[in-house]
Amino acid sequence: MFAFKASAQQGTRMFRVKILSKCAFRRKMSSRLVLGIETSCDETGAAVIDETGLILGESLHSQKEVHMKTGGIIPTVAQRLHRENIGRVVQEAMERSGVTQSQLSAVATTVKPGLALSLGIGLDFSLNFVKLHQKPFIPIHHMEAHALTVRMLQPVVFPFLVLLVSGGHSLLALARGIDDFLLLGQTLDEAPGDTMDKVARRLSLIKHPKCSMISGGQAIELLARDGDRLKFLFKPPMGAHYDCNFSFAGLRNQVTMSIQKKEKEEGVEQGTLLSCVNDIAAATQHTVASHIAKRTHRAILFCKAKGLLPSCNPTLVVSGGVASNQYIRKTLKIVTDTTGLHLLCPPSKFCTDNGVMIAWNGVERLREGKGILSHTEEVNYEPKAPLGVNITAEVKEAAIKLPPLKLRITD
Repeated sequence: MFAFKASAQQGTRMFRVKILSKCAFRRKMSSRLVLGIETSCDETGAAVIDETGLILGESLHSQKEVHMKTGGIIPTVAQRLHRENIGRVVQEAMERSGVTQSQLSAVATTVKPGLALSLGIGLDFSLNFVKLHQKPFIPIHHMEAHALTVRMLQPVVFPFLVLLVSGGHSLLALARGIDDFLLLGQTLDEAPGDTMDKVARRLSLIKHPKCSMISGGQAIELLARDGDRLKFLFKPPMGAHYDCNFSFAGLRNQVTMSIQKKEKEEGVEQGTLLSCVNDIAAATQHTVASHIAKRTHRAILFCKAKGLLPSCNPTLVVSGGVASNQYIRKTLKIVTDTTGLHLLCPPSKFCTDNGVMIAWNGVERLREGKGILSHTEEVNYEPKAPLGVNITAEVKEAAIKLPPLKLRITD
């Protein structure tokens, strides 16, 4: 069992988000400008940025409130909401940027991976847009965009280790270039954000007065602050597997059985708030954080053993929606402190899906002349698309056992 200890001051590096003033924009008119469009899941996002990463204008429409009421994302509903809002979102981003379509250097759009119906809306809109205005088109891999966002905020040189954790994904990869990744580990079943959302739904946290207007994962984090994780001891996933893959479905089953047991003990039906929700939330969050920390620790040791990380200023970049969880960030900070890595997390608004990260990925590709298509070329979306070269078998073969690491988190 991990024990965690970190102070609130042991946070990740601070970032200064670059937003362009009108005066600065006039000085930047000669800069290449990219429109980014994101519709991979339940966020309709658009942004215009220049090649230095200055945000000229952005807009984001979230579907979370709608999906909270239905207990999860319904693809056809997500598709309809994207279709209804994408035109307005792109128009808002363009108007706020003060940029005209003729001034754009390219349009970058998420085409993989994600929900098929959602990806289709963004791709169709973008292809019509680039054909109408005769602009180059840059197809974007959603996970690459998450991994590279940090480079928009401060200089981070390749190679660096990347941990991407969200409601739909969890993976560890080594970023060696803007389109050069080695996949070290990935989820074998469900993602951590999905697990915490499902636990929150099973606990009926939407009925909790503190949680009615926030997502399941946010509710778990909020209630865990007042909970005792030791009241429920869940077995950490994949303890006997010496690789960097993730598995959270088994943990969810453990939590579900504990909830059922407590419902019987308290004599309440499913859908009723238990008296111990804070403790269950704390134990769930702790076990998720422990699992993520252990796999990341092994990935760091593997990369060091293989000479894949630079000897000077090696870095771990953490992104994705779950990266906003402060408890998980603190567990990772202790791992990186122990192993001598710098931990970098973009601000929360850039950890979740947005048009800015897609536009920035477009800028990176535009700079290097990679993956740029003409407005006449055909493009297809890919709901399931791997990231980089898969070397998970090599990681497993290395069978790296983790040294004892005592970690204790206190708020």
